[in-house]
Amino acid sequence: MSVSTNQDFASTLFAELVRSGVRHACVCPGSRSTPLTAAAVSQTELRCWSHVDERAAAFFALGLARASRAPVALICTSGTAAANFHPAVVEAHHARVPLVVLTADRPPELRDWGAGQTIDQLGLYGSSVRWFVEAPVPIPGDACLRHARALGARAVAMALGRPAGPVHLNLPFREPLAPDTPVEKVLDETPVVERWTPTAEAGLAPDAVDAIASALRGWERGIVACGPLDARDDEVRAIARLAQTLGWPLLAEPTSQLRCGPASASAPVVATADLLLRDPTFAECFAPECVLRFGDAPTSKSFRLWLERTRPARVLHVDPDGVWHDPSHLASDVLRCEPRALCEALLERLEPPAQPSAWLRDFLAADRAATAALDAELPGDPMLHGPGVVRELAGALPDGAQLYVSNSLAVRDIDAYLPASERALRVLCNRGANGIDGILSSALGAAAAEETAHTVLLTGDLAFLHDAGGLLAAHRHRLRATIVVLDDDGGAIFSLLPIATHGEAVGFEEHFRARHGLDLAGVARAYGAHVTKVSSSPHLSAALKEAFAMPGLSVVHVPVDAERAMKRRREIEAQVAQALVTR
Repeated sequence: MSVSTNQDFASTLFAELVRSGVRHACVCPGSRSTPLTAAAVSQTELRCWSHVDERAAAFFALGLARASRAPVALICTSGTAAANFHPAVVEAHHARVPLVVLTADRPPELRDWGAGQTIDQLGLYGSSVRWFVEAPVPIPGDACLRHARALGARAVAMALGRPAGPVHLNLPFREPLAPDTPVEKVLDETPVVERWTPTAEAGLAPDAVDAIASALRGWERGIVACGPLDARDDEVRAIARLAQTLGWPLLAEPTSQLRCGPASASAPVVATADLLLRDPTFAECFAPECVLRFGDAPTSKSFRLWLERTRPARVLHVDPDGVWHDPSHLASDVLRCEPRALCEALLERLEPPAQPSAWLRDFLAADRAATAALDAELPGDPMLHGPGVVRELAGALPDGAQLYVSNSLAVRDIDAYLPASERALRVLCNRGANGIDGILSSALGAAAAEETAHTVLLTGDLAFLHDAGGLLAAHRHRLRATIVVLDDDGGAIFSLLPIATHGEAVGFEEHFRARHGLDLAGVARAYGAHVTKVSSSPHLSAALKEAFAMPGLSVVHVPVDAERAMKRRREIEAQVAQALVTR
């Protein structure tokens, strides 16, 4: 085996990945992956991001691919390094984010013989990848290079297919591994794959659209509901126009991209839906007959329970890949089509009502009453808590920012308390598998993809600690981002769940509340971050403005008294409920 055989194969593979649209690669150090790393860094059109932690690297790649809406390559050596990619691969699978995972491997004669850094990597990620292939050990000759080119083209095609997601190429190499001459592009002749054609956009036949339009006309008490959806501007405009034309309330969580932005300004957006539906009287009086859903399953538990109790006569779920995001099993129709195309087709067939219905007027009046209650309760509140931090953050975010949100309490607070706004704001969250892991790395990957936009992460303390090693990427790559950490010293969200009432009978404090008592500011400073620890809401406002103006990584540390904050949440909800009674 010559050095050039390995290198020619790897260089040809990466030349094709780049030709097919890959512009970023996350590279982890390792010996067996030497041919892959050398090939990647030789590609002038490929930006390589170095990472020392495979788990953090994979989530960085996930955030980068999500924010750029383009496939990202991910490289590691053999053994447990590849296993550390698995959590991010699972999230990419469920969130439909394109990744090209390239794991180096030992050749077959070293597997299962006690060789170091050798595990079974065949099908390592199971059903979480769109395509898995075990490449042969490279051999001299054009046939092997043609295969490398075909692998690169097909890997990108599969990652961008319907649905999009991760692909896994397992690539065994024999020694010697390091190139003995400068790495150059190879096989410059006409490629095997001249072009590949993505699967055509899913669509509906005209008679099917006619039937849907006819059905929608028949319902007055309808809603348009938008769950997590990284909608582009044209999709946002189309969905907002359709809600306006139907005369239905638009219940849009921030991760749908329809809560904020110019396109949503004239739409009937209900920003306080999660809070409204927590009120039993409101939820009972406002029972929808028809629901038109876009995006993944909504985050709001109160929304889900509302639909389960009221059981609308028709629930239409729109998904371009025909994925059934319907945990309540209420969908009467799953429409496999592009949201924008469907909305535009329906708009050609529908006329707006002559005047808003009582249903819409009452829904919007309730939203205004709830918003007024929040505006009266939250500004100037001396206590630090999630709802107040969200409102302060909403007022401080620069136009065009991208906000990454951790799972657990952070995404729920954003849904409940982020007001509607005309300012452009892209809101991202790992809602594929809904884990708290890898959130810092994901947000920093998004910052790497959008270096001209300010990236802000809102996270809790456990998610911060879980991925603290991911902060190293910000230091090494000089990324600009702001991390706002709500630190309630452990899993305060469990205090909101029924298990909290069982107390020490189930070891609640030790095994659920899980206080850590750590100095998060010290952790952040160890990675070179500028840290501001705030003590009040006015201090928070000043700290956010300072952080947004700074280069590099800033961490705004917000200590929260969990027990007092929980009590304050209940008071805020009570004020919203009272506002609905007196409106």
